[in-house]
Formats: sequence, C-alpha cells, structure tokens
Amino acid sequence: MPDWNKPLPSIVGETRPYWEGCRQGYLLIQKCESCGEHQFYPRGICANCWAGELEWVKASGKGKVWTFTVTYQNRTPGFDGGPYVLALVELEEGVRMFSNIVECNPRDVKIGMPVQVTFVKANDQVSVPYFKPAG
Repeated sequence: MPDWNKPLPSIVGETRPYWEGCRQGYLLIQKCESCGEHQFYPRGICANCWAGELEWVKASGKGKVWTFTVTYQNRTPGFDGGPYVLALVELEEGVRMFSNIVECNPRDVKIGMPVQVTFVKANDQVSVPYFKPAG
C-alpha cells in the first residue's frame, strides 16, 4: 500500500455508513423509502420529497463519466502529483458523485466513458472510492 498523503475524510453522523461500506469494498448510496429516489451525498432527509425514511443500498458501482477535468499542476500537498482526472461520474442508479479516474492515461478519458468503482486503502480504517475504465 503506497503512503496516503491526502486529507482523510471526516467520518461522522450520516456519512458513517457510507465510509463503512467503502472500507468493506462496496459503494453505498441512500434510497428514499417514501418516493424511491436514490441520492448521494449522504443526508438526513430525502432531497426529493423531504421524507426522513432513508435506507442504505449497495450501488452497482458502474457508471459513466458525466464530465471531467485534467489537472496538470496543483501545489496543494497530496494533490501535487499530476496529471490526474477529477470527474463527475453518473452511476447507473442516477446519482452523480465526484471522484478521480484512475488506471488509465488522462488523455483517454472521455465524456460517456463507462467506469466502475475501485477502492484505494488510505489506512486500516478508510478506503476511498475511485473509478477506473470498465471492462
């Protein structure tokens, strides 16, 4: 495991189930029991109907690049190893999440490119979801 030099997430309150899922190797999103809509990022109420009945469900981990940018220079410690791709990935369940695209040349990333989740272990307690080309 390479040394993790980026900030670690704050694992508190409504984000705890999400990060526990990541640590175990699966991507969790919320689904409203009232209206059936999925949502991401974790919240205490449904962003669609404002109901408080949310359940955690395993996402497929598959999606497509909705949009992206390639960073070539960044002086922020932990993010200074460019180039890297920051993408907004739309999951099969319809939610979008920001993440990095890894395991490919940044020049090969395209809008609409199929991707799948992969996890990078930051330490014994935290794994961070990234996406790689599907297939």
